[in-house]
Amino acid sequence: MKNTALPAAIVLAALSLPALAIPAQGEASYRNDVLPIIHDYCLNCHKPGGKGYEKSGLDLRSYKSLMKGTRFGTVIKPGDSFTSVIIQVVEGRVHPSIKMPYGMSGGLSKDKIELIKKWVQQGAKNN
Repeated sequence: MKNTALPAAIVLAALSLPALAIPAQGEASYRNDVLPIIHDYCLNCHKPGGKGYEKSGLDLRSYKSLMKGTRFGTVIKPGDSFTSVIIQVVEGRVHPSIKMPYGMSGGLSKDKIELIKKWVQQGAKNN
């Protein structure tokens, strides 16, 4: 009798690897993919006069200001979506009081989060 437990365990382990281990298909675009998400879900608070801007200093009106980050530091590490603060706050891997978008029940959809992660992982280019 052939033991299939080991090959099955290997397949299951491979399927559980983070999406970052699998090369992403296509290039994510700041202008076409990320900016519309920022516009629809973040910009209301993260511009001068907005509550998020006043608390953190994060201005999301431009690529340059996004990459500058907050008064506490950068929010994006190009090529490293796991430790980028922007991903941590939209995924909810931070204190609930700073999960973004603030006050949005359920938060961003998984596909929107994955798109931002893909863009960051691909280098967070101004494209």
